[in-house]
Amino acid sequence: MAVALGIRREDKNRWERRVPITPKHVRELKEKYDIETVIQPSKIRVFSDKEYESSGAQVKEKLSSPVIFAIKEIPADFFEKGKTYVFFSHTIKGQTHNMPMLKSMMELGCNLIDYERITDEKERRLVFFGRFAGLAGMIDALWAFGQRMKSKGINTPLSEIKQSYHYSSLDEAKKHLKKIGKKIEKKGMPNSLAPIVVGFAGYGNVSKGAQEILDILPVKEISPTQLETIQKKFSDKVIYKVVFKEEDTVEPVSPGKNFNLQEYYNHPNLYRSVFQQYIPHLSILMNCIFWNKQYPRLVTKKFLKDNYNEKFKLQVIGDISVDINGAIEFTEKVTSPDSPVFVYNPSIDKIIDGHSGDGVVVMAIDNLPCEVPRESSQFFSDTLMNFIPPIVKADFSVDFDKVDLPIEIKKAVVLHHGKLTPDYRYINKFL
Repeated sequence: MAVALGIRREDKNRWERRVPITPKHVRELKEKYDIETVIQPSKIRVFSDKEYESSGAQVKEKLSSPVIFAIKEIPADFFEKGKTYVFFSHTIKGQTHNMPMLKSMMELGCNLIDYERITDEKERRLVFFGRFAGLAGMIDALWAFGQRMKSKGINTPLSEIKQSYHYSSLDEAKKHLKKIGKKIEKKGMPNSLAPIVVGFAGYGNVSKGAQEILDILPVKEISPTQLETIQKKFSDKVIYKVVFKEEDTVEPVSPGKNFNLQEYYNHPNLYRSVFQQYIPHLSILMNCIFWNKQYPRLVTKKFLKDNYNEKFKLQVIGDISVDINGAIEFTEKVTSPDSPVFVYNPSIDKIIDGHSGDGVVVMAIDNLPCEVPRESSQFFSDTLMNFIPPIVKADFSVDFDKVDLPIEIKKAVVLHHGKLTPDYRYINKFL
């Protein structure tokens, strides 16, 4: 007997065109697992209603299926009693703005599976968009640098780069970057800007995606310790890349003590930032790290106020992590693809939209994978596919310890019958 799943249309904003399950996998679910799909109609989704219908899905406004898949947060009035919902809930840190949504699910006795918590035995995420945030974020940061220099009257090959969403595909963007790379190899970058140095804080999926884009250009990787010497002896026909790990950015507060990664994670108060020594040597900084308030910041308002002048090298910060007043203290707000950057002026502690004016340009788009919606959805659906049949066919009516799910999924069940499961009871204090 066929079972069914539902796919909710995304409507958080006009840029959210992604899907959790692509038409290709809808067909596979039907043919291989006898799972039917019902999907809500959408005018903005990257895969059309017709593509889903051709793959065997029913396009209907009403989702009567017991299991509903989505991407972003779901409005509190959408939930139905006893159903199972699978999406990025953004509740596991006790995010205040999503507590009403979680309460609604609890009152209706819903089950919640959060993609963010689908991890392997080493707590590495298995279903994610991070790489695509990095891919789109790097394109947008290079675009921002090109436009920033143009506003200062300096033309570079990077001024030809477009924002990610202006390319028809990721493939088209990469082909364009290859052409720009050849111009850099042939003509070089303006001597007044060289050496162009791009720093990456972090080395996970987001950072790898961003590096994948930069590496299309002529790139030479250096270590953090080489940053000072490269300012004196360099080539204007390459872009220098440097990746910062935790041991590069902080040091123990106690003199003579060695860095210990696990200790830093567990007791960040025992460490202080040393990242400011690198900032004057960077042209672009890509922030790709996980951060919360216990950890030292990468760039503070005070550092910028004390050091900024007309010769300051750092022009653009691609804040992919987008923690408001977080690792980049002056990330004052989230930006969007149609208004992607602002300039932070440290002398007056103010931001102004656009890429002109005194200060540093910040790109802080919080839904970057939306700029490459087809490719990011295909990747996400590929990684999710193996987990869909067991989720859809699981019996959630039994006690939680008896629910038969792969361990990776069971760890991601935040609510069962409207109650927080043992691993997530700490969220009660935020409700």
